Amino acid sequence: MSQSDYIAKGSASFTIPKVDTPRDFDFVLLPKLTMLALSAAIEPLRVANQISQQELYRWRTMTTDGAPIRCSNNLQLVPDGPIANAARGTRVFVCAGVEPSETMNARLVQWTARQAAHGVAVGAICTGAFTLAKAGLLRGRTFTLHWENQPAFLETFPDLLPSPNLFEIDGDLMTAAGGSASTDLMLNVIEDDFGPEFALVVSDMCLHGRSHSEHAPQKTAQSAILGSRNKNLIAAIRIMQTHLEEPLTVERIAKEIGISRRQLERSFAEHARQSPRQYYADLRLSRGYALLSETDLPISEIAAATGFGDTSAFARVFRGKFDISPSKFRKRW
Repeated sequence: MSQSDYIAKGSASFTIPKVDTPRDFDFVLLPKLTMLALSAAIEPLRVANQISQQELYRWRTMTTDGAPIRCSNNLQLVPDGPIANAARGTRVFVCAGVEPSETMNARLVQWTARQAAHGVAVGAICTGAFTLAKAGLLRGRTFTLHWENQPAFLETFPDLLPSPNLFEIDGDLMTAAGGSASTDLMLNVIEDDFGPEFALVVSDMCLHGRSHSEHAPQKTAQSAILGSRNKNLIAAIRIMQTHLEEPLTVERIAKEIGISRRQLERSFAEHARQSPRQYYADLRLSRGYALLSETDLPISEIAAATGFGDTSAFARVFRGKFDISPSKFRKRW
């Protein structure tokens, strides 16, 4: 039975010109993979087929020997078969999860390197980057993996520096940090294939608040600060949050807390990997993002409400952060 035999019908639809040849994806499953990351990658492809009512995408799952594997949640997955040479044009993703160093194996590393050598686009989801690194596919490339596993990755591969972002696209190399970041990556692929309007409908069907930029970080600086329980940083955040429209200087915030500017900057660098000024700007941009998405306020009023003063200043900073102008972003919504 082909996948086209069970394309579900739904109330949402979007007309796409007839596709003669579906795009193919191979997902290589390692033991203890994160099921959320795998399903978050496949579901946008399924939804794209559903709302277009044609087979835009096909996928198959594989394990090294074709045997079932258990995910990190202890559920068992039965693959379509063992690893096999990918067909021309297929995108391959190595999918892993917890204990990535222990679950990868020499046969898969060799197979992965061979696929890449034959021109196959090989990527990784979650900690699948361990396998790609072992296969020599990440040197000089921009890539990511889940933040929790990055310290262990750096211990294993000290000459490779992963990105802190949700996903990365470096030429034919695609990597997603795991979790719902897989959906963000696939929505980017769908947008490239069939346009932003179609990708937006797929995103809505997935009930997914999409990040429009691969440069969005996995962990917000605020979560890192709150996790640190540093009372001075938490106090600084509260002051910033109550002064978005008329931003205070870093010196003024430090004085309000009762510490020096240098102390505040050191604490932000340690816990948020940002300067207080950068963090403050991101807070204001996040509010601007929400106002653009959820209100009909003119962009000039949003610029004023977020402390950027005028439309051009707000647009410049917004574009630098999200890779899209405020006006184009609003049109998408």
